[in-house]
Amino acid sequence: MTAPERPARGGRRPERPQIVLEVIERIRLTPHLVRIVAGGPGIAAVADNGFTDAYTKMLFAPAEANLTPPYDVEALREKLPVELMPTRRTYTIRRFDLENGQIWIDFVTHGDEGVAGPWAASAEPGDAVVLGGIGGGYAPDPEADWHLLAGDESAIPAIAAALERMPADAVGVAFVEVQNVDEQLELVHPAGIDVQWLHRGDAEAGTTTLLADAIRAMPWREGRVQVFAHGERGEMKQLRPYLTDERGLDRTQMSLSAYWAHGRREDAFQAEKREEIGQI
Repeated sequence: MTAPERPARGGRRPERPQIVLEVIERIRLTPHLVRIVAGGPGIAAVADNGFTDAYTKMLFAPAEANLTPPYDVEALREKLPVELMPTRRTYTIRRFDLENGQIWIDFVTHGDEGVAGPWAASAEPGDAVVLGGIGGGYAPDPEADWHLLAGDESAIPAIAAALERMPADAVGVAFVEVQNVDEQLELVHPAGIDVQWLHRGDAEAGTTTLLADAIRAMPWREGRVQVFAHGERGEMKQLRPYLTDERGLDRTQMSLSAYWAHGRREDAFQAEKREEIGQI
């Protein structure tokens, strides 16, 4: 692993080199989940960092801006109005399939809502896929006595990748919140991992306590647990005190953070991470 980038003067981190790929295939997994398979010549710049929650900050340029990637964001700020600037959105890399020259990225879609979802829903082979570097921080510990995974639709790619990486004798439970049975996927997982789908029905995403309630209600296993819990910010805030204060887990046992916040666009959500409201 390379050392973290040092912030440039003024506190801004230097821009990571952009990786420009192209859409190879678009696959509709569920009514609200779309997979983009990306590859092309730029795949030579992609490296599997070993994390099952590997993520990338993608850049999406409005079609009317007529921009060709990679984007010189600083130069574009000097000449373009904000509505024509490329927009950053963070997405998990579902799979590195570098032997076949591909990566997979899964998108939650809600009609015309947002930036990345509508793009993914209509992407065609040959469309540009622009990555702004690849990060990550979690992978299943083969020495853990058991595993606890929890998340909503936004965490399905990371949970699926983690389940596939676990040893065959791994045990534990994975709670996944979705709207209904139509949003469930066939996940590959060890026989000892109990995958439970939690349905919120007509409730709006980010407004339930399904994950926290399920974890509080489950029988707690003996031994050292490794936790991966990611999803809506409010629900992660509910969950953390139970794990740390009531169950006595320390930070080395947990990867727990928010992927999004109800009522916030990603720009506001990312900015609030530096404020009290955004801390978990």
